[in-house]
Amino acid sequence: MILRRAFPVLVVALALAGCRPPPRGASAAGDEIPIGLYGSLTGATATFGQSTEAGVTLATDEVNAAGGLLGKKVRLIVEDNQGKPNEAVNAVLKLIQRDRVVAVLGDVASSLSIAAAPVCQQNRVPMISPSSTNPKVTEMGNFIFRACFIDPFQGEVMAKFALDTLKAKTAAVFTDRKNDYSVGLAKFFKEKFVARGGQLVADEGYQAGDREFKPQLTNIRAANPEVVFVPGYYTECALIARQARELGIQVPLLGGDGWDSEVTLQSGGEAVEGVYFSNHYHQDDPRPEVQSFVKKFRELHQGHSPDAMAVTGYDAANILYDAIRRAGSSDPVAIREALAKTMDFKGVSGNITLGPDRNARKSAVVLKIEDGRFKFVQLVVP
Repeated sequence: MILRRAFPVLVVALALAGCRPPPRGASAAGDEIPIGLYGSLTGATATFGQSTEAGVTLATDEVNAAGGLLGKKVRLIVEDNQGKPNEAVNAVLKLIQRDRVVAVLGDVASSLSIAAAPVCQQNRVPMISPSSTNPKVTEMGNFIFRACFIDPFQGEVMAKFALDTLKAKTAAVFTDRKNDYSVGLAKFFKEKFVARGGQLVADEGYQAGDREFKPQLTNIRAANPEVVFVPGYYTECALIARQARELGIQVPLLGGDGWDSEVTLQSGGEAVEGVYFSNHYHQDDPRPEVQSFVKKFRELHQGHSPDAMAVTGYDAANILYDAIRRAGSSDPVAIREALAKTMDFKGVSGNITLGPDRNARKSAVVLKIEDGRFKFVQLVVP
């Protein structure tokens, strides 16, 4: 199994090594600055990658329409990783060794960012993830950044919401145990919920790709929790909600930003009514940055509203482009240094400061699914 997963990476690495690419920044020395984006444009979590690409593309088009960066056009080069860790590694190898990008944007999924980040770190090319929330991502090295909050904050937000707003004293947790994002978020929710006086009455698990959840949900029902925290991706969460309701579990379901997809509403239907989850932004936020972005996005996408992944993609790209301006250079090391000094950047998802740990310090929102749409409940500031 290990050999089979490693083989594609080895093939790409050897092939690219034989290409004898030009020195780093050679493309940027001409009339373009090459920037890489990798994401799950196909596969089980394709809406994550597609939304992120839409946000990054909008930011890039705006920069180029305004004259580009350092007098040059930004050339965005996109690679699909199909939602697979080994393909994420392959994608970043291609971007760095074949396309000679000076910085990389991606991924959404924490497990994919964790897989690919070491490639960027080893090659000293800055990477900024739009929305990977697991703390391990930026621990991969000092060239790795993120534009979003992290799971300790997200877990605390939902634990406090369950206790203080919903007045829940007991909770069950249902975790995707093969997913770094889900495992990390579950861990921090449980720690904060118990530390603040709550009681964990059930702790069940599943795996991405599963379609039958009733045995675990039956155990959860028997424990009689007042809330159920499901820190997964929309690909399973909507189905979990449907099966939970079929079993008579009517207490509120809670989650993280992985619930944010139109697929959740389409697949979950009435079963996801009343679900609460933490997220990066809400389209009804009156701030000019939000309303301007939502208007432009809808005009470009036949009236469709942007989800959080489009927003974080847009913010991550603009944080990177702002760093290149401030660096006055397309040299990857200079870009890394400028990224590390990002303070109070006015993004669509809020004001963003990148701390010494290269994590974004920013606010979160809690949303509720009601009447078939996402509705704002509250803003939470760190």
